[in-house]
Amino acid sequence: MPRLGLKTGIGAALAALILLSIGFLGWQYAVQGTDQSLTAGMTLGTDFTLVDHDGAPITQAAFEGRPTLLYFGFTRCPEVCPTTLYEMAGWLDALGDEGREVQAFFISVDPERDTPEIMKGYSEAFTDRVIGITGDPDEIARVVAAWHVYAAKVPTEDGDYTMDHTASVFLVDRNGVFKGTIAYGESAETAIAKLRRLAGSSG
Repeated sequence: MPRLGLKTGIGAALAALILLSIGFLGWQYAVQGTDQSLTAGMTLGTDFTLVDHDGAPITQAAFEGRPTLLYFGFTRCPEVCPTTLYEMAGWLDALGDEGREVQAFFISVDPERDTPEIMKGYSEAFTDRVIGITGDPDEIARVVAAWHVYAAKVPTEDGDYTMDHTASVFLVDRNGVFKGTIAYGESAETAIAKLRRLAGSSG
């Protein structure tokens, strides 16, 4: 009987540990805005007034009327952002005429350093199909939160900082409805198939 009780106790402890781990992972997903916390068709976004990389005012309305790709990142990003913008340029080229209505935006999560001029030079180094967006840090923070994006400053040893952020590309239909994501590192074939569906969707 004591041995059975010991086994039962260990089993209960392991079950509790597993449940605690699952709960922690769920909390991480919710806080960091990973794909697992998002469901296609949910309402994302908020009204805002920012500027595009030409310095012109831009609002949430820019994401409606055409199939849209949204990517949140920053120009000093060492690997993820340049890789993603390079891949986005390739996806759009691969779509050809089929994707002529698809538009793409690169929203800075580091507006303190990413001026319109910097955003323009960075985006256009990859393609003229991606429009950079930046502006007031408080306004950017509202947009980041409204899109369930994770973005946080991480101090570096030299006294500067870098940014941790959600790496997925958001897919939005012509009615402004969130339709899913393309994960960082997802295959080109899968990404292009998703974009074809987005481009062909009436919402």
